Amino acid sequence: MAAKKIVPAALQALKQALTTVYWYKSDLRSFLSSTLSKPELLAGVNWDDYKRNIVGSLVDRLARNQDLFLSDLIRLMTEVARVDDYSHLERLEDGKAKATEARQAVLALRKYIGGPADSDAEEEKIQQRRRAAFDSLVRTTAVQDTLKVLTKEYFVLLGSSEPQRRGYRLEKILRELFSIFDLDPKASFKVTGEQMDGAFTFQTTDYLLEAKWQKEPVNAADLDSLAGKLTRKLENTLGLFLSVNGFSDDGVRQHSSGRRLMILMDGSDLMAVLEGRIDLVQLLLRKRRHASQTGNIYLRIHELL
Repeated sequence: MAAKKIVPAALQALKQALTTVYWYKSDLRSFLSSTLSKPELLAGVNWDDYKRNIVGSLVDRLARNQDLFLSDLIRLMTEVARVDDYSHLERLEDGKAKATEARQAVLALRKYIGGPADSDAEEEKIQQRRRAAFDSLVRTTAVQDTLKVLTKEYFVLLGSSEPQRRGYRLEKILRELFSIFDLDPKASFKVTGEQMDGAFTFQTTDYLLEAKWQKEPVNAADLDSLAGKLTRKLENTLGLFLSVNGFSDDGVRQHSSGRRLMILMDGSDLMAVLEGRIDLVQLLLRKRRHASQTGNIYLRIHELL
Protein backbone atom coordinates (compact mmCIF):
# COMPACT_ATOMS: atom_id res chain seq x y z
CA MET A 1 0.00 0.00 0.00
CA ALA A 2 1.35 3.41 -0.93
CA ALA A 3 2.44 5.68 1.89
CA LYS A 4 0.23 8.60 2.80
CA LYS A 5 1.06 11.79 0.91
CA ILE A 6 -0.04 15.38 1.37
CA VAL A 7 -1.83 16.63 -1.74
CA PRO A 8 -0.28 19.52 -3.76
CA ALA A 9 -3.20 21.87 -3.00
CA ALA A 10 -2.59 21.47 0.72
CA LEU A 11 1.11 22.19 0.26
CA GLN A 12 0.26 25.36 -1.66
CA ALA A 13 -2.12 26.41 1.12
CA LEU A 14 0.67 25.84 3.66
CA LYS A 15 3.07 28.01 1.64
CA GLN A 16 0.58 30.86 1.42
CA ALA A 17 -0.35 30.74 5.09
CA LEU A 18 3.24 30.45 6.32
CA THR A 19 4.31 33.36 4.12
CA THR A 20 1.54 35.72 5.23
CA VAL A 21 1.27 34.87 8.94
CA TYR A 22 4.89 35.79 9.65
CA TRP A 23 5.68 39.16 8.10
CA TYR A 24 9.26 39.41 9.33
CA LYS A 25 11.78 36.75 8.43
CA SER A 26 13.06 36.74 12.01
CA ASP A 27 9.60 35.68 13.24
CA LEU A 28 9.36 33.03 10.54
CA ARG A 29 12.77 31.71 11.47
CA SER A 30 11.88 31.50 15.15
CA PHE A 31 8.66 29.63 14.37
CA LEU A 32 10.38 27.12 12.10
CA SER A 33 13.19 26.53 14.59
CA SER A 34 10.74 25.67 17.34
CA THR A 35 8.38 23.59 15.17
CA LEU A 36 10.60 21.39 13.00
CA SER A 37 11.92 18.28 14.73
CA LYS A 38 15.16 18.19 12.74
CA PRO A 39 17.23 21.40 13.04
CA GLU A 40 19.35 20.41 10.05
CA LEU A 41 16.33 21.07 7.80
CA LEU A 42 17.06 24.79 8.15
CA ALA A 43 20.81 24.47 7.63
CA GLY A 44 20.67 25.19 3.89
CA VAL A 45 18.06 27.97 3.99
CA ASN A 46 19.14 31.23 2.36
CA TRP A 47 17.74 33.79 4.79
CA ASP A 48 18.78 36.63 2.49
CA ASP A 49 16.26 35.46 -0.12
CA TYR A 50 12.68 36.69 -0.33
CA LYS A 51 10.39 35.23 2.32
CA ARG A 52 8.11 33.56 -0.24
CA ASN A 53 11.12 31.84 -1.80
CA ILE A 54 12.36 30.68 1.60
CA VAL A 55 8.99 29.14 2.45
CA GLY A 56 8.56 27.65 -1.02
CA SER A 57 11.97 25.98 -1.12
CA LEU A 58 11.60 24.57 2.40
CA VAL A 59 8.10 23.14 1.87
CA ASP A 60 9.14 21.72 -1.52
CA ARG A 61 12.14 20.06 0.08
CA LEU A 62 9.96 18.44 2.73
CA ALA A 63 7.36 17.44 0.14
CA ARG A 64 9.93 15.72 -2.09
CA ASN A 65 10.93 13.50 0.83
CA GLN A 66 7.64 12.79 2.54
CA ASP A 67 8.77 9.33 3.56
CA LEU A 68 11.23 11.07 5.89
CA PHE A 69 9.54 14.40 6.61
CA LEU A 70 5.80 13.72 6.61
CA SER A 71 5.53 14.29 10.36
CA ASP A 72 7.27 17.66 10.02
CA LEU A 73 4.92 18.71 7.24
CA ILE A 74 1.89 17.72 9.28
CA ARG A 75 3.28 19.53 12.32
CA LEU A 76 3.86 22.68 10.25
CA MET A 77 0.35 22.57 8.84
CA THR A 78 -1.19 21.98 12.26
CA GLU A 79 0.74 24.72 14.04
CA VAL A 80 0.10 27.33 11.34
CA ALA A 81 -3.59 26.39 11.25
CA ARG A 82 -3.82 26.99 15.00
CA VAL A 83 -2.80 30.65 14.67
CA ASP A 84 -5.71 32.89 15.66
CA ASP A 85 -3.98 36.06 16.89
CA TYR A 86 -3.04 38.56 14.16
CA SER A 87 -2.30 41.57 16.34
CA HIS A 88 1.38 41.43 15.33
CA LEU A 89 0.31 42.10 11.74
CA GLU A 90 -2.29 44.73 12.60
CA ARG A 91 0.43 46.91 14.14
CA LEU A 92 2.24 47.16 10.79
CA GLU A 93 1.62 49.67 8.04
CA ASP A 94 -1.58 48.66 6.24
CA GLY A 95 -1.92 46.14 9.05
CA LYS A 96 -5.62 45.38 8.69
CA ALA A 97 -5.11 44.25 5.10
CA LYS A 98 -2.12 42.11 6.09
CA ALA A 99 -4.07 40.52 8.94
CA THR A 100 -7.04 39.82 6.67
CA GLU A 101 -4.82 38.16 4.08
CA ALA A 102 -3.17 35.99 6.73
CA ARG A 103 -6.51 35.05 8.31
CA GLN A 104 -7.93 33.99 4.95
CA ALA A 105 -4.79 31.95 4.19
CA VAL A 106 -5.03 30.15 7.53
CA LEU A 107 -8.73 29.42 6.98
CA ALA A 108 -7.87 27.95 3.57
CA LEU A 109 -5.21 25.74 5.16
CA ARG A 110 -7.60 24.51 7.84
CA LYS A 111 -9.77 22.90 5.15
CA TYR A 112 -7.02 20.34 4.61
CA ILE A 113 -6.53 19.38 8.25
CA GLY A 114 -10.07 19.53 9.56
CA GLY A 115 -10.00 22.96 11.17
CA PRO A 116 -9.08 24.05 14.68
CA ALA A 117 -11.68 21.88 16.38
CA ASP A 118 -10.14 18.71 14.95
CA SER A 119 -6.65 20.03 15.69
CA ASP A 120 -7.68 20.74 19.26
CA ALA A 121 -9.20 17.27 19.57
CA GLU A 122 -6.02 15.65 18.29
CA GLU A 123 -3.94 17.84 20.58
CA GLU A 124 -6.12 16.80 23.51
CA LYS A 125 -5.58 13.13 22.62
CA ILE A 126 -1.84 13.72 22.56
CA GLN A 127 -1.98 15.48 25.91
CA GLN A 128 -4.11 12.69 27.38
CA ARG A 129 -1.57 10.10 26.24
CA ARG A 130 1.24 12.21 27.69
CA ARG A 131 -0.60 12.67 31.00
CA ALA A 132 -1.28 8.93 31.18
CA ALA A 133 2.39 8.18 30.50
CA PHE A 134 3.44 10.74 33.09
CA ASP A 135 1.02 9.39 35.69
CA SER A 136 2.48 5.95 35.06
CA LEU A 137 5.98 7.36 35.37
CA VAL A 138 5.21 9.14 38.64
CA ARG A 139 3.63 5.99 40.07
CA THR A 140 6.91 4.20 39.53
CA THR A 141 8.43 3.98 42.98
CA ALA A 142 11.92 5.08 41.99
CA VAL A 143 10.68 8.17 40.14
CA GLN A 144 8.19 9.06 42.85
CA ASP A 145 10.84 8.76 45.52
CA THR A 146 13.27 10.89 43.50
CA LEU A 147 10.71 13.65 42.98
CA LYS A 148 9.90 13.66 46.70
CA VAL A 149 13.58 13.95 47.59
CA LEU A 150 14.14 16.75 45.08
CA THR A 151 11.06 18.61 46.34
CA LYS A 152 12.29 18.35 49.93
CA GLU A 153 15.74 19.63 48.89
CA TYR A 154 14.17 22.54 47.05
CA PHE A 155 12.12 23.53 50.10
CA VAL A 156 15.31 23.54 52.17
CA LEU A 157 16.96 25.83 49.60
CA LEU A 158 14.03 28.26 49.78
CA GLY A 159 15.02 28.96 53.36
CA SER A 160 18.74 29.25 52.64
CA SER A 161 20.62 32.55 52.51
CA GLU A 162 23.89 31.11 51.14
CA PRO A 163 24.14 31.92 47.40
CA GLN A 164 26.96 29.48 46.62
CA ARG A 165 25.26 26.59 48.39
CA ARG A 166 21.95 27.36 46.68
CA GLY A 167 23.67 27.38 43.30
CA TYR A 168 25.27 23.96 43.74
CA ARG A 169 22.13 22.38 45.18
CA LEU A 170 19.96 23.84 42.43
CA GLU A 171 22.39 22.35 39.90
CA LYS A 172 21.90 18.91 41.45
CA ILE A 173 18.10 19.25 41.50
CA LEU A 174 17.92 20.35 37.87
CA ARG A 175 20.37 17.71 36.64
CA GLU A 176 18.36 14.92 38.25
CA LEU A 177 15.05 16.40 37.13
CA PHE A 178 16.19 16.65 33.52
CA SER A 179 17.52 13.09 33.68
CA ILE A 180 14.17 11.76 34.90
CA PHE A 181 12.50 13.17 31.79
CA ASP A 182 15.24 11.92 29.43
CA LEU A 183 16.36 15.41 28.45
CA ASP A 184 20.06 14.48 28.31
CA PRO A 185 21.55 17.10 30.64
CA LYS A 186 25.15 17.75 29.66
CA ALA A 187 27.95 17.29 32.16
CA SER A 188 29.38 20.76 31.54
CA PHE A 189 27.16 22.49 34.11
CA LYS A 190 29.06 25.39 35.67
CA VAL A 191 28.10 27.32 38.77
CA THR A 192 29.27 30.88 39.46
CA GLY A 193 27.76 32.35 42.60
CA GLU A 194 24.00 32.17 42.17
CA GLN A 195 24.15 31.53 38.41
CA MET A 196 24.40 28.19 36.65
CA ASP A 197 25.04 27.39 33.00
CA GLY A 198 24.33 24.06 31.37
CA ALA A 199 22.82 22.40 28.30
CA PHE A 200 20.28 19.74 27.41
CA THR A 201 18.57 18.25 24.36
CA PHE A 202 14.82 18.44 23.76
CA GLN A 203 13.18 16.97 20.64
CA THR A 204 16.53 16.88 18.79
CA THR A 205 17.13 20.60 19.49
CA ASP A 206 20.04 21.65 21.70
CA TYR A 207 19.28 24.15 24.46
CA LEU A 208 21.56 26.27 26.58
CA LEU A 209 20.32 26.46 30.15
CA GLU A 210 20.94 29.44 32.38
CA ALA A 211 19.61 29.46 35.93
CA LYS A 212 19.65 32.35 38.36
CA TRP A 213 18.51 32.68 41.93
CA GLN A 214 18.53 36.27 43.11
CA LYS A 215 16.20 38.48 45.09
CA GLU A 216 15.22 40.72 42.16
CA PRO A 217 13.52 39.50 38.96
CA VAL A 218 15.94 38.85 36.10
CA ASN A 219 16.11 41.94 33.86
CA ALA A 220 16.75 42.65 30.19
CA ALA A 221 20.55 42.79 30.64
CA ASP A 222 20.60 39.25 32.07
CA LEU A 223 18.51 37.97 29.16
CA ASP A 224 20.81 39.83 26.74
CA SER A 225 23.70 37.79 28.13
CA LEU A 226 22.05 34.47 27.26
CA ALA A 227 20.92 35.80 23.87
CA GLY A 228 24.54 36.72 23.11
CA LYS A 229 25.70 33.19 23.90
CA LEU A 230 22.98 31.74 21.67
CA THR A 231 23.96 33.87 18.68
CA ARG A 232 27.46 32.39 18.89
CA LYS A 233 26.15 28.82 18.77
CA LEU A 234 24.85 26.75 15.86
CA GLU A 235 21.87 28.19 14.00
CA ASN A 236 19.09 26.27 15.74
CA THR A 237 20.34 26.34 19.32
CA LEU A 238 17.69 27.73 21.66
CA GLY A 239 17.79 28.77 25.31
CA LEU A 240 15.94 28.11 28.56
CA PHE A 241 16.37 30.73 31.28
CA LEU A 242 15.25 29.68 34.75
CA SER A 243 14.87 32.52 37.25
CA VAL A 244 13.52 31.36 40.59
CA ASN A 245 12.08 34.83 41.30
CA GLY A 246 10.79 35.59 37.82
CA PHE A 247 11.55 38.22 35.19
CA SER A 248 11.09 41.95 34.77
CA ASP A 249 8.38 43.13 32.39
CA ASP A 250 10.85 45.09 30.26
CA GLY A 251 13.11 42.05 29.84
CA VAL A 252 10.23 39.83 28.73
CA ARG A 253 8.93 42.51 26.38
CA GLN A 254 12.30 43.13 24.71
CA HIS A 255 13.02 39.45 24.09
CA SER A 256 9.50 38.61 22.94
CA SER A 257 9.99 40.66 19.77
CA GLY A 258 12.05 39.77 16.71
CA ARG A 259 13.56 36.30 16.62
CA ARG A 260 12.70 34.51 19.86
CA LEU A 261 15.82 32.73 21.02
CA MET A 262 14.69 31.48 24.41
CA ILE A 263 11.80 30.50 26.64
CA LEU A 264 11.49 31.47 30.31
CA MET A 265 10.80 29.39 33.40
CA ASP A 266 10.41 30.53 37.01
CA GLY A 267 10.23 29.01 40.48
CA SER A 268 6.50 28.35 40.21
CA ASP A 269 7.11 26.28 37.07
CA LEU A 270 9.83 24.32 38.84
CA MET A 271 7.61 23.66 41.85
CA ALA A 272 4.76 22.44 39.61
CA VAL A 273 7.11 19.91 37.98
CA LEU A 274 8.58 18.75 41.30
CA GLU A 275 5.09 18.27 42.76
CA GLY A 276 3.95 16.26 39.73
CA ARG A 277 1.29 18.74 38.57
CA ILE A 278 2.84 18.85 35.08
CA ASP A 279 5.70 16.95 33.50
CA LEU A 280 8.78 18.84 32.38
CA VAL A 281 8.50 17.80 28.72
CA GLN A 282 4.91 19.02 28.47
CA LEU A 283 5.85 22.28 30.20
CA LEU A 284 8.67 22.98 27.74
CA LEU A 285 6.60 21.94 24.74
CA ARG A 286 3.71 24.23 25.61
CA LYS A 287 5.97 27.16 26.46
CA ARG A 288 7.81 26.76 23.15
CA ARG A 289 4.59 26.46 21.16
CA HIS A 290 3.14 29.53 22.88
CA ALA A 291 6.27 31.54 22.08
CA SER A 292 6.24 30.53 18.41
CA GLN A 293 2.53 31.32 18.01
CA THR A 294 2.17 34.49 20.07
CA GLY A 295 5.70 35.85 20.48
CA ASN A 296 5.39 35.75 24.30
CA ILE A 297 8.36 33.81 25.70
CA TYR A 298 7.04 33.84 29.30
CA LEU A 299 3.94 31.63 29.56
CA ARG A 300 3.14 31.30 33.26
CA ILE A 301 2.12 28.13 35.03
CA HIS A 302 -1.30 29.48 36.09
CA GLU A 303 -2.07 29.93 32.38
CA LEU A 304 -1.31 26.24 31.79
CA LEU A 305 -3.01 24.56 34.75
